[in-house]
Amino acid sequence: MSNAKPLILITNDDGITAPGIRTLIEVMKELGDICVVAPDSPQSGMGHAITVNETLYVDEVIMDKDATIKEYSCSGTPADCVKLAVNEILGRKPDLCVSGINHGSNSSINVIYSGTMSAAVEAGTQGIPSIGFSLLDYSLTANFDPVKKYVKTLAQQALAHGMPKGVVLNVNFPKLKEEEIKGIKVCRQANAHWIEKFDKRTNPLGRDYYWLSGEFVNEDKGEDTDEWALENGYVSVVPVQFDLTAHHAIKDINNWDI
Repeated sequence: MSNAKPLILITNDDGITAPGIRTLIEVMKELGDICVVAPDSPQSGMGHAITVNETLYVDEVIMDKDATIKEYSCSGTPADCVKLAVNEILGRKPDLCVSGINHGSNSSINVIYSGTMSAAVEAGTQGIPSIGFSLLDYSLTANFDPVKKYVKTLAQQALAHGMPKGVVLNVNFPKLKEEEIKGIKVCRQANAHWIEKFDKRTNPLGRDYYWLSGEFVNEDKGEDTDEWALENGYVSVVPVQFDLTAHHAIKDINNWDI
């Protein structure tokens, strides 16, 4: 890899063979040298889990005809992939980390469960400008072509300007044709939540098991949120901070009798 070009780390949570990451690779090849380190199997909903009680394996794989692209499949989580890439594989800190393109939404409260975003956050904690990309289409046959130009634009801007300290970007794309997407909105995360439901069943051996399902409820009527942007045909960009301190609550907690 040439140090004259930006070094871009690419990862995801849907696995190294997922169509979304192949699209991300196609776009990032135009911007710099790339290295792919991604899970060897789907890791959706893993959040920021890391592997501490099992061994980790990394294998170099050939997924692309372009011999200049180095790709590695990892037995661990998305956060594991970033840790291994930075500390063992790349040889230097990348100039940008991009994660995705996820099959399905990571807007609003979904960001805290997302393996896609946790990979970006892990890179961000190491001072690497990072972006997580998601498309609101869960299908394995999802069409990522309409969002390529937005992926490229945002990556170019991140390379040119860097990222505010302690911040990564959570980018979600509406499921629309390219000509139907109205542009980009920088937003706040909508105040929404899931009403969880568990489908309880019994297996042939008589043991109960559960399937998690639920209903997404958006109680936020603001027109400055990611949910509003997506519902109205915009790409949503939410700056996410990984300092979880609720600074506004410190004064109140200090008034407790403790």
